[in-house]
Amino acid sequence: MLNHLSAALALFPRRLLGSSPKTWTRGCRRLLGGMEPAVVRCLPGEPKLTISFCLNGSQKHMLRDQDEALGKVLARISNGIIKDQTKPKKSKKNKGQQPSEASEPAAVKLYLGGDEVPDTTLNSEAWQDGTVLQVGDVKYSVQRNPPTVTTAELPGSLLAGFPVCPKLELEFGNLQDCEFTWFLEKVPDTSPEAAVEVPAQDSGWTEVGCGRVHVPSNQDIGRRLKLRCIPKDGARSGPAKELVSVGAVEAGPGVCTFDNRHAYTVREAEWPAVRVVSYNILADVYAQTELSKTVLYPYCAPYALQLDYRQNLIKKELAGYNADIICLQEVDKGVFADSLTPALDAFGLDGVFRIKEKQHEGLATFYRRSKFKLLSRHDIMLSEALTSDPIHAELLEKVSANSNLKDKMLQRSTTLQVSILEDVNKPDRKVCVANTHLYWHPKGMNTPE
Repeated sequence: MLNHLSAALALFPRRLLGSSPKTWTRGCRRLLGGMEPAVVRCLPGEPKLTISFCLNGSQKHMLRDQDEALGKVLARISNGIIKDQTKPKKSKKNKGQQPSEASEPAAVKLYLGGDEVPDTTLNSEAWQDGTVLQVGDVKYSVQRNPPTVTTAELPGSLLAGFPVCPKLELEFGNLQDCEFTWFLEKVPDTSPEAAVEVPAQDSGWTEVGCGRVHVPSNQDIGRRLKLRCIPKDGARSGPAKELVSVGAVEAGPGVCTFDNRHAYTVREAEWPAVRVVSYNILADVYAQTELSKTVLYPYCAPYALQLDYRQNLIKKELAGYNADIICLQEVDKGVFADSLTPALDAFGLDGVFRIKEKQHEGLATFYRRSKFKLLSRHDIMLSEALTSDPIHAELLEKVSANSNLKDKMLQRSTTLQVSILEDVNKPDRKVCVANTHLYWHPKGMNTPE
């Protein structure tokens, strides 16, 4: 695991790390007997591969052709070392210093099973998992296509008592296999004794939990959170990723109305029963209108209509129902991708999304993957179905009797999201889930949702 933690230094910005990159590198090198990681990303069909490693505290990232001879890459590494050595150092102390003379080229070799890989070998074949790159006296263990975190974000709003669910995307890995460690920022010690003590590595953080989801407490208010994720695929690990929250944990609203309902849904429904939740979560584009603020929700304080705040409540409420199927309406596209999907995925649900025509919001259906498998999905725009599908001919005829009603119906972007699910415990049991949001206006005599 430690050699994978070291790899993070070669791949990710230092500002995300809670301790000195050099400290991490030295510690990992000692514990691994001098072997450091060199991460190679090489995929069939792509013309280039990337090679990333850390040398003398400097992060090296190389983009090379897959069909290039290995010898050219090794020569480039060697020449780069010489170039770095002959550069005059930029400091006041060395001002005016002449560049040093070029030293002997560093020996740069690649080994497989103790044998040197020929310089004529193509990059795509040379850089295999388990090969060893030697640069002078430093050896690197080559990791080809290790599990890697490609996207990592913490929510902008953190509330005490509400789950914090990071948005994570992996390449070559499985989120269910990953290792997660949460840290809480320590309160600065301003005592005279602390001022003379040498700070320990990563001394500004205290480990407070593990698992993909973390719930901060009231004692955490005013302090930031840090997450360390080690991406994995089975027993195979990749370079760790660390994230520090932008803001500190804030006080939550206390007891919510849904807390009492959660008392009845502490556990998942026992098979063959199915628990279904349907919820209009109010799209942000509508929550910020003057109508919403003054007519529909005048009792809401402005902060309570803000998206970040509402998302904390929505995610906690939905997770607490332990539902098998969740149908949501008025779901913003960004909310589905960046908030709901990461959160509900962490609680064992997969989801599908359908945006409404000419709108910024749509429908989302989530299902528990331990109980259901998605067989197919069908998105139907009702205005199109009404006029194009013969099965609706009788309905169209009756609607056409009122020209105003017909025109209104054909102008709406009302959509029906249909998901066909299969029971994983009994494959011949199918469930058809239909999710829609019918048009409604407070001043109109329309059919409500």
